[in-house]
Amino acid sequence: MKAVIETGGKQYRVSEGSEIYVEKLDKEVGSKVEFKVVMADGRIGLPYLEDVKVTGEVLKQGKQKKIKVFKYKPKKNFHKTQGHRQPYTKVVIKSIK
Repeated sequence: MKAVIETGGKQYRVSEGSEIYVEKLDKEVGSKVEFKVVMADGRIGLPYLEDVKVTGEVLKQGKQKKIKVFKYKPKKNFHKTQGHRQPYTKVVIKSIK
């Protein structure tokens, strides 16, 4: 069974056993997470399907690789360099009911 879930303002297509990286969730490693289901087996919810449950387990909390942000304004002698590491949560989907 496949489903489309929504978390962190993004949508993910998942099936049982799939591992996904989502925006950081305030959950401990090993805890259970339930997601809002947008679509499952061709059925579309407006806005969500209430009778379908997607549960997952948090595997890891971490940060992605650092990216460099460089700002520059010509002829103004303005240069600014920043770095950014986006936090994420790795989740494995346990069941779709």
